[in-house]
Amino acid sequence: MTHLLELAYVDPRDPLALMPVLEEALTGRRTILPVPANDPARANLLRNTLAPGAPVEADVAVVVSTSGSTGTPKGALLSTANLVSSADATHQALGGEGQWLLAMPAAYIAGIQVLVRSMVAGVEPAALDLTRGFNVAEFAARAAELSRTGDRCYTALTPMQLDKAMSTLAGIDALRRFTAVLVGGASANPQLLDAARRLRINPVTTYGASETAGGCVYDGVPIPGAEIRIQGGRVHLGGPMVARGYRNADALPFADDLAGGWFRTSDAGSLIDGRLHISGRIDNVIDSGGLKLHPEVLERWLLRIDGISDACVVGIPDPRLGERICAAYTGSASVADVLDALDDLVDAGELARWQVPKDIRRVAELPLLGPGKLDRAAARNLF
Repeated sequence: MTHLLELAYVDPRDPLALMPVLEEALTGRRTILPVPANDPARANLLRNTLAPGAPVEADVAVVVSTSGSTGTPKGALLSTANLVSSADATHQALGGEGQWLLAMPAAYIAGIQVLVRSMVAGVEPAALDLTRGFNVAEFAARAAELSRTGDRCYTALTPMQLDKAMSTLAGIDALRRFTAVLVGGASANPQLLDAARRLRINPVTTYGASETAGGCVYDGVPIPGAEIRIQGGRVHLGGPMVARGYRNADALPFADDLAGGWFRTSDAGSLIDGRLHISGRIDNVIDSGGLKLHPEVLERWLLRIDGISDACVVGIPDPRLGERICAAYTGSASVADVLDALDDLVDAGELARWQVPKDIRRVAELPLLGPGKLDRAAARNLF
């Protein structure tokens, strides 16, 4: 039995309008492809690559697009069992079901899962109007409404949203109302997380992908049912939340990333005392003078420097080195401050001299791809 894949436009002004359609998908009556109504270029890309209107197996509830950081967006085939098992495991990991606030775009897996968790918990979620971005005053108002229910309260944010909310007293008060704040979509600044905990906020970092029905590793530990294995230094994720395959598998050279109930990620990592530590994306490795660097490792050091709020490290073609290490960052620190801090790290033996960027630039903002994800291709153009 098959369905015809249907486009489901998600309006950022009213993302909860997706819920009746999503409920029909979860109960086997249709298969949907959520697309952002306010982003015609993205919607057109998904129409051209994921073949809405063509047949799809009826046990697929939702086709969820990836951010497209590797080029062509992939369409993860997620069943009701994938989505619901992830939602159930999330509630187990967090200590119980509760009220949810949708503060992320519902056309992406992180937002979709807030809606699914709400359905599983039998509650109506609150939601933000994201037409003009993340508004802290509205976030605070919705958080206050949820807290008056007396139930456990949850939300999911990108690191940028968490940072913005923590910049005001109203935002801090709102964040404290949540039993847990899931933080994902991108790597979070350790200083930001430490500051949140000092303010009695409970951030829970998440790691996962569209292929795993969202985050399946919380604070480095797999949620119930999820599994982690490391093969050849690469992270593999398993469990009932792993998608069956890709919508456009025939057009993808990496379609076998989903096979045998496991998802082969593009990340290098290790398991230390049962906790996952991510080194960085394998395809982001910079080869400079024959020495290899995961840019995410250097980014984590940069984010520990006072006055840096976000950072992106890239490799630029160089006739002598092969690739020249370059870094762009946002924040109040001057380039001289950053170089001094990096020199201190070198002197302390924490950083190798060759890892110090050859070009460092402060920018007003870093280019993004999807909710909170760095667009490294665009960042290279800064140099």
